Amino acid sequence: MQFWNDIVLRALRKSLHTSLWLLKIILPISLLVRFLDYYGMLAYLADFLDPVFVFMGLPGSTSIIFITSIFLPLYAPLAIITSMPITLRELTILALMCQISHNLPVESAIQAKTGTSFRAMTTLRIATSIVTGIVLNLILPQEMGMPLFAQTNVVAMTSVGDVLLLWLKSSLNIALLIAAIVFTLNLLYNLLEAYRLIPRLSKAVEPLLHFFGLPVSTAFLWLIGYIVGLAYGGALMMDQMKEGKVTKSDASLLNYHLAVSHSVLEDNLLFVALGVSIWWILGVRFVMAWIVVWMRRFVLRLKFGGLSLKNGL
Repeated sequence: MQFWNDIVLRALRKSLHTSLWLLKIILPISLLVRFLDYYGMLAYLADFLDPVFVFMGLPGSTSIIFITSIFLPLYAPLAIITSMPITLRELTILALMCQISHNLPVESAIQAKTGTSFRAMTTLRIATSIVTGIVLNLILPQEMGMPLFAQTNVVAMTSVGDVLLLWLKSSLNIALLIAAIVFTLNLLYNLLEAYRLIPRLSKAVEPLLHFFGLPVSTAFLWLIGYIVGLAYGGALMMDQMKEGKVTKSDASLLNYHLAVSHSVLEDNLLFVALGVSIWWILGVRFVMAWIVVWMRRFVLRLKFGGLSLKNGL
């Protein structure tokens, strides 16, 4: 009974609240996109941005997905993605771009509170997303099929009623997906917290941190950032900095890593559920995070010499 109340029901209550909050954001956005498509605005946007997005192997109409991602949580662009006819190759590129650059006003502000520049984090994430899109366009197979949500028979929208009907169907699917993923994540975190497994896991990931160029002192925060994302991870980081467990320079290096790769459980589950390969998602984000941190260390070494990582950033 204790397990049921403290872990399962607690996860269920929190998941219900979170899912309703997310749906209030994404459902109106997905409806707006349906009407933009119906009235031809997406086609106009596609013609305007095609010359830019062609370098990333994407039609110009998908720019609305990336732009939405920059300003809102990842669930918002996800709702738009399921409302548009795209291939699995395009979805894979968009998945990585959106995972790197999403909810920047909030997440960059959180990172700024831990001592890393808001502008630096925002610029880094957008630039890394674009570079990632260009590179993926060069290396991904040309034929990857269609995503799991793709309709085999395209339904023509000839009236506002058709638009609303298609929106209701896609909204039901996305609502069920969100509820399942949010509950799974909350349940997992409650289990790790109840059995005090996070400190043990932090110790286990220390060799991985060396590979990524991160200080051992950031192991716990790295793990939290990967499990629950930047928002909660940022709050814990501020606490640990106040307690002297993590220095400003160590926290800043971790911020550079987490800016590119964080919340891998939630982010990955969302797109894997749509058919994107977990290996492409994990591999690309790990490689980009590795490059970003080691480049940052190299720049600091040139700028400050051997004392750079000891004296702060």
